[in-house]
Amino acid sequence: MNQDGRNPLAEGRVATRLPAADLDRARRFYAEKLGLDPVDERPGGLLYRCGGVDFVVFRSAGTSPGTFTQMAWEVDDIEAVVTELRRRGVVFEDVDLPGLRTRDGIADIEGNYPSKGARGERGAWFRDSEGNMIGIGQPVR
Repeated sequence: MNQDGRNPLAEGRVATRLPAADLDRARRFYAEKLGLDPVDERPGGLLYRCGGVDFVVFRSAGTSPGTFTQMAWEVDDIEAVVTELRRRGVVFEDVDLPGLRTRDGIADIEGNYPSKGARGERGAWFRDSEGNMIGIGQPVR
């Protein structure tokens, strides 16, 4: 909290940053597989905008472990999105864990996102060209 009692983080915007060992490879993946082109670029990174929210893919010597969701899109029709992305060559993760199992690339997740007024979520995951784990979710109301 600052001196006037406001929380600058709560009033700020969240921005995702995804590491990339090879920006040219990442650009091709995001364009060819996801249909996205950067809205701005600098020598060290690519800026994308989706639904009024920005994310950056930046050149990094480090690599993502790809063991957890680093960024996700919330969609209205997960089946249609998964079908389209598969058509473009995106490979979805198979998950088989206690309480979380994908069927045809999509998992039903009970009780997820209760703060959004949903009783659960349907989810799917894939890795980008740099190993970042990307999610797609659809709230179940």
